[in-house]
Amino acid sequence: MTFDNTLLIADIDACLPQTQCTRCGYPRCYDYAAAIAGGTAGLNQCPPGGDVTIRALATLLDVPSKPLDPAFGEHRRRTTAVIDERLCIGCALCIQACPVDAIVGTGKLMHTVITQECTGCELCVPPCPVDCIALVPCPPPAKTGGWPWPEYSREQVNRARHRTEARLERLAGTQTAHNRPGGPAAAEHAMHPARTPDKQQIREYNRDAVARVQAKRRNRPRIDR
Repeated sequence: MTFDNTLLIADIDACLPQTQCTRCGYPRCYDYAAAIAGGTAGLNQCPPGGDVTIRALATLLDVPSKPLDPAFGEHRRRTTAVIDERLCIGCALCIQACPVDAIVGTGKLMHTVITQECTGCELCVPPCPVDCIALVPCPPPAKTGGWPWPEYSREQVNRARHRTEARLERLAGTQTAHNRPGGPAAAEHAMHPARTPDKQQIREYNRDAVARVQAKRRNRPRIDR
């Protein structure tokens, strides 16, 4: 009989802060929990959770606690992403990178971060071609009795988990529809079978987009209040 790790994985996942930052080496917190349950990952690979998560996992698994493994980073104060809309070119790369759908906007329009949904994962920063995303410290939530994390409320952690699951379901549905015979992917390939811009083309596009946005703002009529 095969042992079902489902309940153990869920219990381990409940000990993780659900930042979905991938710093543990896994694509999301649930995958890290599954690796711990399967004995292929250590309990000290979560920098956002730090000592709080390690102690919770050690208690749950009835194993000795250990320090955070520096190979996976160090625990830092929680931050939230803020987009400088003066520089944003609407490329949507940050939207694609956000694991909890905390960034709203659309192509060629300014984007903004839903602060209360941002987990501080930092995944939106590297793909931004114009460096318009900053990470700022966020205040700790109001303390609740018995809740272990001083930086993440129970509501925030549960909401981040649910938003991650909802995003994965949405992406899976979109991909299925996109790749269906006769769907957008097939049509696009038929029209442009080899159209893949290189890095220089992307840089030139971004540079021109920044120039257009800045010129538009400089020439915008001033409104006296």
